[in-house]
Amino acid sequence: MSRIEDIMRMAPVIPVLVIEDAAHAAPIAAALVAGGLPVLEVTLRTAAALDVIREMKQVPGAIVGAGTVLNELALDDALEAGSEFIVSPGLTDSLVKAARTLDAPLLPGIATASDVMRGLELGLDRFKFFPAEANGGIPALKAIAAPFGMARFCPTGGITQASAPAWLALDAVLCCGGSWLVGKGTPDLAAIEAAARAAKALAG
Repeated sequence: MSRIEDIMRMAPVIPVLVIEDAAHAAPIAAALVAGGLPVLEVTLRTAAALDVIREMKQVPGAIVGAGTVLNELALDDALEAGSEFIVSPGLTDSLVKAARTLDAPLLPGIATASDVMRGLELGLDRFKFFPAEANGGIPALKAIAAPFGMARFCPTGGITQASAPAWLALDAVLCCGGSWLVGKGTPDLAAIEAAARAAKALAG
């Protein structure tokens, strides 16, 4: 089993986090871990993102990765901040090769069968299906996955607590990316932990 697959199998949902204030990072991470979701994807969409990764890394039990990694420079920054895995919205040869050189577990985004074929040629078989709902939803992923029995996916984008079970029921899906777990602004830690517990329960 690959290292990225190990990470994907740790919980049914990987929280996708856009955090503006690094002061909120550790409390949010602690609430998510307490709720049963240890794998945390911090998107590099805010000025605070790298500091958020550093802060979350201090939380016992948290496995922190960087999302929205677009190029080798962002990859270097994410790894320097302590990221344990890397998620990208797309798949490029240069990013895959750089991640392999640096021994960084990578989950690249795919949207088409051609993307999957290119990933397979580069030695990958675990992918993020993105944007999941906007890209045709469950019927699209079922059709894309059908010719690639060796590939497994983490659909992300537009998925909710209500729709996640249908995604997770697909044989080709190991986990889902979830942006619904943490809202904007000052975090409601009790609500975050409760949302994490509900998401964790999807595994049962």
